[in-house]
Amino acid sequence: MLKRYEKFLSRLDKILNYFYKKQSKYIYCKLGCSACCRNGEYPFSQLEFSYMTEGFINLPQNQKIIVQQNIMKLLLDKKDWQNKKHKKEERFEHVCPFLVNNQCLIYKYRGITCRTYGLCYYDDKEGYLKLPDCVNNGLNYSKYYDSKNKKLKIKYIPNANLRIDKILESNIAKKYKLEYGEIRPILDWFNEKK
Repeated sequence: MLKRYEKFLSRLDKILNYFYKKQSKYIYCKLGCSACCRNGEYPFSQLEFSYMTEGFINLPQNQKIIVQQNIMKLLLDKKDWQNKKHKKEERFEHVCPFLVNNQCLIYKYRGITCRTYGLCYYDDKEGYLKLPDCVNNGLNYSKYYDSKNKKLKIKYIPNANLRIDKILESNIAKKYKLEYGEIRPILDWFNEKK
């Protein structure tokens, strides 16, 4: 299954590279920019988590220890967060445990959400234009986005819904006969009580 998934990712990356190229004028992503890895819940399917685990296994021992420490701290932080009262729609957002010194230690094995982050697209399920959060930090699309009127002034928006569930249910994914399983926030995959 993971070999088929790698072939699928190779095809997906070519499509995403095309989208990034078409939107390059609006995108400021570069090596060392890790705004997208600093505040999220990072949804991963079971298949993606298995692939990511393969990347973790291949890390040098010292990096594995750092990631394990990050995960343990985040699980404790999440438990403390859950013990406090929050609105139902609030989510526990955190730094990705694989982000070390502003770099992803498992970049080749990163999830679909990580691969698509930075692009804008129309979410037909939710009925709105989805922009990366970094638009609010003066990064991607910020020069072309009118936040007051919620209007984006660009010529090209991908004609594809880049939500993780939509990608994993796409015709391309079906071609590779992927069984992706449940989608959960990354920390939920590490929490053995689930």
